Amino acid sequence: MGLPKFSLSQAKASVSHAFSSWENFKQAMQVRDTLDADQYYYVNADPAWMNEAWGFKTYCMFFFGLSFGNWPLGAVKVSGGMGWFIMHAINSGMGNSATLITNQPDIARWSSNRNAALLAAVLVKPVSVTLAASLGILGTAAINGKWGLTLWNPWDLLDAIQDHHNGSGARFAIFLAALLWTIGFLGTNIAANMIPFGSDVAMLWPRYIDMKRGFFIVAFLSYGIVPWKILSSAAVFTTFLSGYGLFMASVVGIMLAEYYWMSRGNVFPSHLFDPRKTNIHYRYHKGWNLQALIAYIVGIALPFPGFVASLGAKGVSSAGQRLFYLGWLLSFTVSLVLYPLICKFWPTQNQKIIRERGLTWEENAKAPLTGQDTVTVEEVDPTMEDIKALEDSKEAMV
Repeated sequence: MGLPKFSLSQAKASVSHAFSSWENFKQAMQVRDTLDADQYYYVNADPAWMNEAWGFKTYCMFFFGLSFGNWPLGAVKVSGGMGWFIMHAINSGMGNSATLITNQPDIARWSSNRNAALLAAVLVKPVSVTLAASLGILGTAAINGKWGLTLWNPWDLLDAIQDHHNGSGARFAIFLAALLWTIGFLGTNIAANMIPFGSDVAMLWPRYIDMKRGFFIVAFLSYGIVPWKILSSAAVFTTFLSGYGLFMASVVGIMLAEYYWMSRGNVFPSHLFDPRKTNIHYRYHKGWNLQALIAYIVGIALPFPGFVASLGAKGVSSAGQRLFYLGWLLSFTVSLVLYPLICKFWPTQNQKIIRERGLTWEENAKAPLTGQDTVTVEEVDPTMEDIKALEDSKEAMV
């Protein structure tokens, strides 16, 4: 949330810079020379919801590129060979998409059919992201080589263009590019951060927190990661992406293993929002899925020393650093394989029920809607505490 929020503020600032008065704008407030006054204003002007922007974003995709050039860039020192460098780049790329990969069910659940999101996920997103990144890299490389700069942020690039070409035509082009970036960042923030966080946090305390309140909570918490520091340089940003993806990859591996292998696609809706101790499907161990927790910790443990080394820690071997280059793929694979192995010898109560009933793939979803799950097991009488918790949960959902 923090990074797209700050990027959105920068794009908004670039829109205002397109007007001639921006040259006389006073830097009235600075935070460690990284957060300007105009940036601060636009960071705090982020709306919680904007249906019009969401609709426009889905309708219009833009690509902004500059002239191609053959200006040489400085040589990059590669540790461990080009192969490990490529893996590190792949890991950073996966980190950039880690949030969308993990939270896409929060959006895809509104699809008209199960294959509605397939084309966008398999074809549109990879192609559009690759083209946008390639044009950005080539355009920035051309500008840096021509003007002797070391830019990497799109808003810095727009400022540099305006410094060299400050006519009305250039300002109008900058305004259009920044406006489209603003809409893009806003739509991404809604889809990738606000909706998933709002959905998840509403489950923690549903009586007092709904999805919209979750929007404001995540907007407030986004300041805690000081996104203007993360975006201060390309090296810091790629390190953040690599480390962030490392922690998200294990979650994806466990989710896939649970749904496709262990539960065979069977979900029990009447128990999803049941907080009572008698919830036989999703209560686990006092609310904790210990099998998943173990698989998660092991998944992030292998590349974690290399992640610590990337933050400046000493004493980490080259092997540990290279495991970090495999970060997302390694964490994902380890958790994907380990979770089913743990559950094979120590299954959850929900998995035991599915095995005992011999449910086939998504059999529970094919049953007629009766208000009850297809699979039922005799439960013990609920306590007054359970009844009160269930009433509170139902009241919150209403």
